[in-house]
Amino acid sequence: MTQPSITRSWVASANGHSDFPLQNLPLGVFSINDSAPRAGVAIGEHIFDLQVALEAGLFDGVARSAVEAMRGGQLNAFFELGRAARVALRSRLLELFSEGSTLRGNIEAQGAKLLPLAADCQMHLPARISDYTDFYVGIEHAQNVGKLFRPDNPLLPNYKHVPIGYHGRASTVRASGTAVRRPKGQTLPAGQNEPTFGPCARLDYELELGIWIGPGNEMGEPIAIGDAAEHIAGFCLLNDWSARDIQAWEYQPLGPFLSKSFITSVSPWVVTAEALEPFRTAQPARPEGDPQPLPYLFDKRDQDGGAFDIELEVLLLTEAMREQNLPAHRLTLSNTRYMYWTVAQMVAHHSVNGCQLQAGDLFGSGTLSGPENGQFGSLLEITEGGKKPIELASGEVRKFLEDGDEIILRARCARDGHASIGFGECRGTVIAAR
Repeated sequence: MTQPSITRSWVASANGHSDFPLQNLPLGVFSINDSAPRAGVAIGEHIFDLQVALEAGLFDGVARSAVEAMRGGQLNAFFELGRAARVALRSRLLELFSEGSTLRGNIEAQGAKLLPLAADCQMHLPARISDYTDFYVGIEHAQNVGKLFRPDNPLLPNYKHVPIGYHGRASTVRASGTAVRRPKGQTLPAGQNEPTFGPCARLDYELELGIWIGPGNEMGEPIAIGDAAEHIAGFCLLNDWSARDIQAWEYQPLGPFLSKSFITSVSPWVVTAEALEPFRTAQPARPEGDPQPLPYLFDKRDQDGGAFDIELEVLLLTEAMREQNLPAHRLTLSNTRYMYWTVAQMVAHHSVNGCQLQAGDLFGSGTLSGPENGQFGSLLEITEGGKKPIELASGEVRKFLEDGDEIILRARCARDGHASIGFGECRGTVIAAR
């Protein structure tokens, strides 16, 4: 789907909006006060209530079926409908909100609402998450972390042959704004032979892209890589909070467990695959000497346009900075172009053994670091495991996160000739362990 020629909206705040112009139209689930959660679309500084619009008769045909599938305050059934439903709904929304639309009067006359995107609107997870898988496709992060623990052999032998991932904990995925309770667990302090139990001392963030799965597959039926794009509903920001000291003790031989399962934060708006079409790009060429992906992981169309150019940003705001009215400190400015494997390759690999994916399943990309200082997607990398603390304008230093610290993820897509779009924020503030 190409970028629409419509560029402006009668919703004034959408014109030039940093995240939610007319060209974006992300979907989410919200509530006001004690009302039941329901689906909406973000446009400028407003949420368009899709349930009210449906009852007002503003949708018909496939677009109506798309909105009907969102009843109940979850988008799973809508995700299951696939691309045709997303395209039909998007086309109708463009009709409704484009500048000079003859339908503006219909919206206002029939009681459909544009609600202020403010504190009164509480955002929820957009879908019921049956399963969550976290990948490891950011090669710069893999190399940076590998160098800390295996200086002579940072990348394990399988990394360039297979998209690495592990099964995360779906029950603790939460929408942006949910407090991050410092976890407790076993750790092995340096120089000791016996583990101790207590609050995590090396709490970290991880900058990731989240991927929402659309139509699933039958168990035993792999998804071919050439078809994988049809199974992707949309995208969000994802923070895979990590307890590095717990992780160091537990990860061998089976990998992350309690160090990752206490909370995963996601931005609440689903940026659809159609909204990101203008920002597709070729997958970066593999360095000379890297292995060619096996046939089930290689598709020329995917290599030519299966990657995305999305700028990713991480900010830190401490309690002292808030008290001193200081701006948030930028920790990271990275990009999804540093993914070694495409999203389609992740889908194809996940299902190649017959694993069943379901609408509303969530993937994390793994930490997306760049190759230079200022592009690292975790404090583990930035501080080299705590050896090089960060100095803040407040006079504080940070090796890892302290209670009261807030991490803010943002993303922006920009390309000449196209309106830029964003993802909204993914926020989380650390609170003390129980």
